[in-house]
Amino acid sequence: MLDPLGLATHVSEVYRSTLKRAHFSLDDLAASLGWEPELVRSALEECVRLSLVKPSWDNPGKLRAVNPEIALQSILTRQENDLLERQKQLADARLEVTRFIDDYTAAQHEMRSTTIERLTGIEEILSRIEELTQECTSDLLTFATGGPQTEASRRASQPLTEDLAKRGVAMRTVYLDSVHNDPATVEHLRWLHSHGDNVRTTASLPTRMLLFDRAHAVLPIDPDESAAGALVLHGRGIIAALCELFEHVWESAIPFTGSRPQHDREGNELTPQEQAVLRLLGEGLTDEVVARKLGVSVRTGRRITAELMSRLGARSRFQAGLRAAQLGWLVGSETV
Repeated sequence: MLDPLGLATHVSEVYRSTLKRAHFSLDDLAASLGWEPELVRSALEECVRLSLVKPSWDNPGKLRAVNPEIALQSILTRQENDLLERQKQLADARLEVTRFIDDYTAAQHEMRSTTIERLTGIEEILSRIEELTQECTSDLLTFATGGPQTEASRRASQPLTEDLAKRGVAMRTVYLDSVHNDPATVEHLRWLHSHGDNVRTTASLPTRMLLFDRAHAVLPIDPDESAAGALVLHGRGIIAALCELFEHVWESAIPFTGSRPQHDREGNELTPQEQAVLRLLGEGLTDEVVARKLGVSVRTGRRITAELMSRLGARSRFQAGLRAAQLGWLVGSETV
């Protein structure tokens, strides 16, 4: 019955036997118990380790039992202290487990609590963008689709840009390469650049997008139909993904200098805009959608497509994409 104290049954029996003798030896106990000497020896060694028996003072070479009131009480006290310490450790561990659970619950709640605002009508959209702009404190990341900007759009953006610059907000905007077709837009981009907006251009963009402080995003409900309205997204998971998308496009975009980017061809290599056309056509998009993503007229988009098919000697868009891939023209093209 002393197993909870760490005493095996045969150790308890040997100790009980020693209590009946003032002095004893291994042979005495083996004969008394009728056990093999080796079993008695191992039990005695354990008794010595636990201070249940000690060498005799009066009879050298023999052992004596220690009073169980002292020996067993000492073991019991140690066990109780160990138990109390273990209980304290478990209590501390329980508290830490609770913290882990709280952290996990909070993180899951934040990741799953993506809030979506639906905006309808240009007035409501512009009003909400103005509010988010006024609340913006660190950075504003923008995809500006549509190619050349309208006069109304240019005029509306300037006071907002000035306000952001005064407040030290870092601004980065990616426009389409086709903005260089419009002198008024080029002059507007020069103005933006001089007022702190770091501007780059690229052949095509996936959608119009504004990211405020990497916490709020404004996106069109339908990238191909601006009249459908806009969405304002809040939520760490989706915002992080949109920020990654922006950085990916930003890295491959060309810094705006005020003059049209020069793309030197080697042999039959494609310009970024031509690569974008082939990629977009390969996605099965219509001429109208391709032109909108490039920020050019449908007529211009069709002209680029026709020229590409002629250069490739292709009779269909599918054949053009296949030939371009075989020639390695699409290697390193944008993947957005």
